[in-house]
Amino acid sequence: MTAKVVNLRRFRKTVARREKAAQAAENRRQFGRSKADKTSNAAALRQQEKALDGRRLSDPAGDDANHDADAAPE
Repeated sequence: MTAKVVNLRRFRKTVARREKAAQAAENRRQFGRSKADKTSNAAALRQQEKALDGRRLSDPAGDDANHDADAAPE
């Protein structure tokens, strides 16, 4: 009867990798979103931004400069 020689350092690293992978899988299950969810949310956000930009009344950078020039001196 012969025993297989095992490198303990390699064994510990393998066990640590398995535990880390199990924790990552649990985190994905608990907190993750699917790729389809992410892409649909991104598309909806782009569409909302486009709608808001289309309804903008004036350039926000130009508002302050024009408003200050029209103000009456005190």
